[in-house]
Amino acid sequence: MALHTVQSKDLRITVSDSGAELMSIEDILTGKQYLWHGDAAYWGRRSPVLFPIVGSLKDKEYKYNGKSYPMSQHGFARDMEFVMTEHTVDSIWFALEANEETRKKYPFQFRLEIGYQLQGRELKMMWKVTNEDKKTMFFSIGGHPAFMCPIGGEGAQTDYYLVFDNKEKLTYSKLSNNGLIETEGHVLDTQGGCMKIDAHLFDEDALVIEGKQAKKVALAGPDKKPYLTVVFDAPLFGLWSPAKKNAPFVCIEPWYGRCDKEWFNGMLADREYGNELRPGKVFEAEYTIIAE
Repeated sequence: MALHTVQSKDLRITVSDSGAELMSIEDILTGKQYLWHGDAAYWGRRSPVLFPIVGSLKDKEYKYNGKSYPMSQHGFARDMEFVMTEHTVDSIWFALEANEETRKKYPFQFRLEIGYQLQGRELKMMWKVTNEDKKTMFFSIGGHPAFMCPIGGEGAQTDYYLVFDNKEKLTYSKLSNNGLIETEGHVLDTQGGCMKIDAHLFDEDALVIEGKQAKKVALAGPDKKPYLTVVFDAPLFGLWSPAKKNAPFVCIEPWYGRCDKEWFNGMLADREYGNELRPGKVFEAEYTIIAE
């Protein structure tokens, strides 16, 4: 596993060949670390890219063209070695090509490219999916970055806040023990857009917030001043921290896809929020992390 560094005048990031995973977001002047460091006692990952599915599948498999394919939660890309294709002072790109191993799990010829670009205190995370097959490709993709909360060892997580650009209440879905959507329509009272993090907020796993209810989510300290903001245009996003572990981080996850519902019995092409890509076409998406 090789690590690569990119920096602006304000921030320095480190990215691994393994999963093209972001490993660090560091303030150059203060040394403050914004990204979770991957302690396996809580959660061993830091910012995996979820592809070609987001979340869990019903019965841990999907059906395509008359055949069933098993696949673990969040797909395989996060566990594969990428090739670095471009590296400048302030940006870096990685690529993963379909191969014999991926085709056993996912019968499509694809190219997945993941890029990172720094400008000042902003980090842009970019995805590009190319369908190199002769048939239409179905996929999901999402981010899973974990951010320090509390940050710098200052206070407890329950002293911190989530801040949304949506000033009204949000609705979310709860997950079952199988990682599937079990119930919908639960209300998250954002109290005018600024909600204190409750010790039991994540007792039942991730909160799945659909329908573009927000495009900006921030973590704020006890003073309610945001120190980390995620900006996105994804159709849905997740919020997560390991249940009942008092883990010192919170994930803010822009998604183009999600897990199945407990009652889903359709084909791969029928999965809600999935993406359809015709032969030769390219899907591109991005989100931005702002370190305040």
